[in-house]
Amino acid sequence: MKGKILVTGGAGYIGSHTTVELQAVGYEVVIVDNLSNSRAEVIDNIEKISGIRPAFEQVDCNDKAALDAVFKKHSGIRGIIHFAASKAVGESVEKPLLYYRNNIVPLVNILELMPIHKVEGFVFSSSCTVYGQPDAKNLPVTETAPILPATSPYGNTKQIDEEIIRDTIHASVPFKSIILRYFNPIGAHPTAEIGELPNGVPQNLVPFLTQTAMGIRKELSVFGNDYSTPDGSCIRDFINVVDLAKAHVVAVERMLNNKSKANLEYFNLGTGRGVSVLELINAFEKSTGVKVPYKIVARREGDIEQIWANPRYANEVLGWTAVETIEDTLKSAWDWQLKLRERKIM
Repeated sequence: MKGKILVTGGAGYIGSHTTVELQAVGYEVVIVDNLSNSRAEVIDNIEKISGIRPAFEQVDCNDKAALDAVFKKHSGIRGIIHFAASKAVGESVEKPLLYYRNNIVPLVNILELMPIHKVEGFVFSSSCTVYGQPDAKNLPVTETAPILPATSPYGNTKQIDEEIIRDTIHASVPFKSIILRYFNPIGAHPTAEIGELPNGVPQNLVPFLTQTAMGIRKELSVFGNDYSTPDGSCIRDFINVVDLAKAHVVAVERMLNNKSKANLEYFNLGTGRGVSVLELINAFEKSTGVKVPYKIVARREGDIEQIWANPRYANEVLGWTAVETIEDTLKSAWDWQLKLRERKIM
């Protein structure tokens, strides 16, 4: 084994896929998750894929004493990947205080505990929302693009979190950090054993889309068709979740093997291709042969009009590239939805 990695939010969507990839290359994983937006059986499904059962502690990262107990129980943790957070733009507009508590307090708790337990590296799950709505001249977005005012409380928490990490590293703490700014993760593991399954009504596009295609939801709402984009709908950079998970493994190894050029680094994780919401629906229908009923509704507060990545820096410096096509990724999301029906979960 290469050592222990603590994955907060590891029973969640991106965390579960990252756990599989970490185990595949020889890391021992300890998952911390309060199951507020995930299910305990995800741990079973991770084991089905990898043949290895990660350690699991049902702990809320807002509880510093409980987190400290996890470090003591699982001594020798070398690195942390911090996913645990609330993540829906629309919900954050409605419940800003929930987002400020859930997305900031746990980060502070973890950063305070890391030197005590001699943790070497910290990978932070950030977001392209830190860029706000980039000017046209800054599209596609590089890591040096201006950090503009956030368009939602969710985006603001990610900006604040990044500032906290920056100031902490500047204070000469004995660990390194890599901040990964995701664009829009979608899809599921090719085994269809794990995928995106939020509790309740999905706040993200693709799970709502697949549930609509399955007949669980009446129709998909497309928030606005009057944006300054070719078809009027918002444009995003949709990245396969397994591609994204593999980037975390590369980031961990970069820190633990002392390949980092600095104590704090930033990388954009995307495909470099902007896809509109309406294009995504069309790609789903073509890749699966399943129609998706949808309607155009008013714009949603907090949404960015268009943003996609320039991933060159991550490609060249981090040594990572997104490889899966949008069509294969959407097919994997549909296979996951079919698996959920088979399991009588959704």
